[in-house]
Amino acid sequence: MKRPPKPARTIRRARRLRRKLSPAEVLLWQRLKGSPGGLRFRKQHAAGDFVLDFFCARANLAIEVDGDAHDMGDRPERDAARDAWLREHRIETLRIPARQVFADPAATAEAIVAAARERMIAFGKTPPSDADASATSPSQVDGEDDRDRT
Repeated sequence: MKRPPKPARTIRRARRLRRKLSPAEVLLWQRLKGSPGGLRFRKQHAAGDFVLDFFCARANLAIEVDGDAHDMGDRPERDAARDAWLREHRIETLRIPARQVFADPAATAEAIVAAARERMIAFGKTPPSDADASATSPSQVDGEDDRDRT
């Protein structure tokens, strides 16, 4: 399945949001940005009309850090509709309460890595080894390298 299109307005919004992470997102990003377990995560990633807090492309896994506002008003319905749209595009959403991130950011990051690895195994992909942590893209992990292209 082809990746969903990314409208220019969504890309602009994602770029703005990368500079304004919430305190919980900052704590989590400090642990995810170093490719834990050989998995690469992106912050504020554009997907269709949505901006995902974090995204692991190899596992097709979106990670959303939800504050208390996600329990109010029409937000639960909007989140459900967004999750359904992402699922149609083979992207599973892992929702994590911000209070969990504040309580133990390291354990939260470890749980995210474990969920990504489980999802990859379910897809029949081999999770990367820690030796792959230096790779900067899924294609490099899968054995491609910029120098090999002609």
